[in-house]
Amino acid sequence: MLRLMDDSAGFTPGTEQAVARARQHSVGDLLRRTALRDPDRLAVVSGERRVTYAQFDASVNRAAHALADRGLVKGDRLALLSHNSWQYAVLVFATAKLGVVLVPVNFMLGPDEIAFLLDHSGATGLVVEDALVPTAELALTAARFDGHVRGCIRASGAQAAPGWEDVDAWIDEGDASDPGVLVADDDPLRLMYTSGTESRPKGVMLSSRSLIAQYVSCALDGGMSGDDVEVHALPMYHCAQLDCFFSVDVYLGATSIILPSPEPTALLATIERERVTKLFCPPTVWISLLRSPDFDTRDLSSLRKGYYGASPMPVEVLRELQRRLPDVRLWNFYGQTEMSPLATILPPQDQLSRAGSAGRAALNVETRCVDDDDQIVPPGQVGEIVHRSPHAALGYYADEEKTAAAFRGGWFHSGDLGVMTEDGYLSVVDRKKDMIKTGGENVASREVEEAIYLLDGVAEVAVFGIDHPHWIEAVTAVVVPKPGVTIIPDAVHAHVRERLAGYKRPKYVVVADSLPKNPSGKILKRELRERHATLAADEQ
Repeated sequence: MLRLMDDSAGFTPGTEQAVARARQHSVGDLLRRTALRDPDRLAVVSGERRVTYAQFDASVNRAAHALADRGLVKGDRLALLSHNSWQYAVLVFATAKLGVVLVPVNFMLGPDEIAFLLDHSGATGLVVEDALVPTAELALTAARFDGHVRGCIRASGAQAAPGWEDVDAWIDEGDASDPGVLVADDDPLRLMYTSGTESRPKGVMLSSRSLIAQYVSCALDGGMSGDDVEVHALPMYHCAQLDCFFSVDVYLGATSIILPSPEPTALLATIERERVTKLFCPPTVWISLLRSPDFDTRDLSSLRKGYYGASPMPVEVLRELQRRLPDVRLWNFYGQTEMSPLATILPPQDQLSRAGSAGRAALNVETRCVDDDDQIVPPGQVGEIVHRSPHAALGYYADEEKTAAAFRGGWFHSGDLGVMTEDGYLSVVDRKKDMIKTGGENVASREVEEAIYLLDGVAEVAVFGIDHPHWIEAVTAVVVPKPGVTIIPDAVHAHVRERLAGYKRPKYVVVADSLPKNPSGKILKRELRERHATLAADEQ
C-alpha cells in the first residue's frame, strides 16, 4: 500500500538542500551541461566574436560573479535595454545562474514607458546599450529607480558614459567558476512585460519549469537539433526569439548567429556566409526578405528550417516561399508571453492544406475553446482559447486580481478567440482583448486610445487593426471630435508622436462624426475594420 509523504519526508534541512542541488534543473544549468557535453562546439557568433560553449559558459560565470559583487542576489531584478548583442546573450544566462530576475525592455519604448517598467518591476539594476543611454537617463529621472547597478553595453565601441560601467569588463575579467546558487524550478527568472487591453503593461513571471517545458515542446515539435545553425535577428527582448529559439539552441548545443536587427541585406548575407540552416521571422520579415533585391543573388541553399509567428502567413506568401526556397520546411508557432510563449504548432506538412491555422497543441500543452462560462464549445464554434500546461507563467507580478482572472478554473485564458476542428486544429479568428499585432509587435488598442483621448477636443476614439501588405496589421484610429471642435489627422499624429513608441502610433487616422455601436453602447470595431479595410490599398 502506497503511503503519501510530506514535502520534507522527515529529512533535515541539510539533506533537503543536498537533494535539491542534486536535482536542480534551472535555465542556468542548461548552458553548463551543454558546455560539459560539447565544450569545443561553436556556440555564438556576434560580429567578430566567435566563442565555443566552454568560452560562453566561462563568460557567463564571470558576468554572474560581477553582478553578485555589485550586490545583486537571487530574487533581485535586472532590467536590460538593448538590441541583440553578445552581451545580451551572456546576461540572459548570468542572471539565470544567480536566480536574478531578468526584465527585458523593448528598446522602442519612450522614457515614460521605460520608467513605468522600472518602477513596477522594482528593478535594482539596469544595463543599457550605449546608443540608448540618453533615453535611459530620461527614464531614470522620471522613475523612482534607486538601483546601484548601472551597466553599459558599448555597441558603438565608444567609452561608457559617465556613471555607467563597461559590461565587457564584467564578462572578460574575474572568476570563471560556476556561482553555485541554488535555483528552484519555480523561482521566477524572467519578468516579461506584455500589453493587454489595459493602458499599462503587465509583468509576466516565468520560471525555469515554465521555460524548460516550453523548450522541450519547441525542440521536439519544431524539429530542432544540436546540428542547427540559426541566425537570431528578431529582438531578444521578445520571448519568441529569446525562448522559442535562442535558449533552445543553447539547450541543444546548436550554433547561434546574433544580429542586431532583421535588416534584409545583412540577414541574407549572414545566411550565405555562416551557412545558416534555421531562421525565425514574423511574416512581415519573410516578406521583406522575398522583396529584397539580394534574395536571388545570395546562396541560401543551406537553409532547411523556417519558422514564423505573431500572425498568420498569407497563403500567397507561403506559396512563394515554397517556390523560391523549395528545400525549407516551415512551422507556424502560436502562443503568448504567458505560455513562455509556445502553445500550438502548425507543422510543415500542413502549411498549405491548413493555411491560416495555428496548428495543434504542442507536446506539453492542452488547448481548448470555451464559452463565457468556461464550458467547452463544439468544434467549429467560436470560443476563447485556453491552455493548461507547465509552460504557463507563475502569474502577473504584483497583480493577484488579474492573475486570478486569467487562470480561473485552472486554465490560462489567452484572451484570443478561436475555432477548433474535430481533429484539434486551432484557428485564431479574433482577439478578445483587441490586441493588434503589427510587424510582430503587440499593441493594445486601449493604450493607444487613452493616449489619443489626452488630445483636447476628442470626444470618442476607436483603435483597431486593418490588414496591411507589409505590417500584416496596421494600427488605425477613428476619432470623433467634440461638438464645435475641428480635429485634423496631422494633429493626432503629432500628439501621439510625443507619447507612444513608433510601432504603437496609428498609421492611419480617420476623423468621423460618430462611431458605430450596438444597442448597449459597445463600439463595433469589427464594423470599423470592414469599413476602413481599404485604407492600405494604395500600398499593395
